[in-house]
Amino acid sequence: MGLAANIRRDLKFASGLRRLLKRIKPIALDSDVLVCDDFEEAVDQFADNVAVEDEHRSLTYRDLDAMANRYGHWARSRNLRRSDVIGLVMTNRVEYLAAWLGFSKVGIATALINTNLSGEALAHCLNIAGVAVVVADEETWRRCEEARPFVARTMALWVLGLKESDEVSERRGLDNAVRSGSSVRLARSLRSGITNRDTALFIFTSGTTGMPKAARVHHARARTYMRAFAGATASTRKDRIFNVLPLYHSTGGLVGVGPALLNGGRLILRRKFSASSFWRDVNATQATLFVYIGELCRYLVNSPEQEGERGHQLRLAFGNGLRLEVWSEFQSRFAIPEILEFYGSTEGNVSLFNFDGKPGSIGRVPKLLRSQINIRLVRFDVDTEEPVRLANGLCQEAPVGEIGEAIGIISDNIRHDFSGYADKAASEKKILKDVFQRGDRWFRTGDLMRQDAEGYFYFIDRIGDTYRWKGENVSTAEVEQRLVSAPGVREVIAYGVAVPGTDGKAGMVTLVVDGRFSAKEFAAYADEQLPFYARPVFIRLAKTLETTGTFKYRKIDLVTEGFDPGRVDGPLYVRGGKAGYQKLSPEAFVAIQNGSTRL
Repeated sequence: MGLAANIRRDLKFASGLRRLLKRIKPIALDSDVLVCDDFEEAVDQFADNVAVEDEHRSLTYRDLDAMANRYGHWARSRNLRRSDVIGLVMTNRVEYLAAWLGFSKVGIATALINTNLSGEALAHCLNIAGVAVVVADEETWRRCEEARPFVARTMALWVLGLKESDEVSERRGLDNAVRSGSSVRLARSLRSGITNRDTALFIFTSGTTGMPKAARVHHARARTYMRAFAGATASTRKDRIFNVLPLYHSTGGLVGVGPALLNGGRLILRRKFSASSFWRDVNATQATLFVYIGELCRYLVNSPEQEGERGHQLRLAFGNGLRLEVWSEFQSRFAIPEILEFYGSTEGNVSLFNFDGKPGSIGRVPKLLRSQINIRLVRFDVDTEEPVRLANGLCQEAPVGEIGEAIGIISDNIRHDFSGYADKAASEKKILKDVFQRGDRWFRTGDLMRQDAEGYFYFIDRIGDTYRWKGENVSTAEVEQRLVSAPGVREVIAYGVAVPGTDGKAGMVTLVVDGRFSAKEFAAYADEQLPFYARPVFIRLAKTLETTGTFKYRKIDLVTEGFDPGRVDGPLYVRGGKAGYQKLSPEAFVAIQNGSTRL
């Protein structure tokens, strides 16, 4: 890269970072200016602008504020106190935002519950957040009722759109109760004494590796998410932000909301993502910004050509998880002028931004700004799944080019704060102590990364998704990136499985394929693309792959079922034979298990 190009890149990065820092600078942990105050400030400035629209209605900033006030007054009428938590189990709609903003106006925290959960999993989320009152809608309330037997406390359920015939003592209709409430803005004195350290929301981990954990999102963190992206995206009152991500997660519910509601723009909500109608909807709504999750972009790239996929008004796509193998095709095919990829987690204190749009990078830390950005990579042992400790007991930074775990120092600084989970034991597991000096405390992201000489960071894998085989470390993310382009392969998940009598874990992939699967062609492609130790030992074919609400694959179920024909529904293959892979029969499985057949 030439000198002029370097200068342009650095200026673009500096400009983006300056916009971001300017917006989050006013936030202080002991301040009594809360997330609802930020919203009310925007209402007073942009009262007549359209704030939000869904498939059924649109509301101005004034109307959205009035609705939020009604929810706040309703919560007070139910004698709910600051120590109470309201569970919000609702699909994407204008009432969703009005509800949690209204509850925050009276100092009540809201638990944003995944609408795909049911039974014990849903009850688990309600229990760990201490929810006593649940607000649902006509699409979700039955799931809440199914979870009731597993909920630890008496649960009052209030439902939007509930028919009179479905009302019972512990399940009531919410429409009239809210509609009849006052729309007058609630007095700030009602939240007197509450600061940015207090909990505004509970947002749950996606549950890709087990039961969800409830991350405490205090007002400072909620404000930081919303204000950071209001600055980073350079959005204005003229922008329309297209958001099909679930509002119960931080990317859809905070990252995708801030650029609209804090800058006077319009938030366009859709209940769910649809690849077949995406571009038609983007054009019809005249959207200018689009918030993504990486897998959503992959679905679009894998979809047939659609009318309007290049004739849109989008100027920026922003989000996280956009893989290198998808990035360039997504940007060129759909003529996206700019992509803003970021890295962060709901509960964590580590954030990165790729302001200059280098494909595949999750963000950059120039040398001059290293002291201002809260991330370090420490050397990591894949076998123990712990950072490497030196003879003196301290850790060591991973040098440029080496894979390490990303960590962020914990301190009483708004950008270094770690508010943790509702479960204190789970919070303690994420804290690494005595890292570079005695007594220091760092947040463990659980993510393995690599940094290059120019300061760009690259996501490698989640800890636990990287395994060791034949004495070598294997990244499942790298395997997936290489094999997704194999002949006939539409989707791929890679993971390690335990095999008796062997060290480490053998590689396995679950594939969704188009048409007939050719084991010979796949083997040849894997041999060409991957070193011997990273080539899958086992293959499983599936018709579809289960994902979470944010399009992340649930590997835990696949790992549990492994390569046992008695537990797997569908064809299984094992490495070997003239075709490269051969069908794995129950007899062959037993031979591998008892050591008669060696891999």
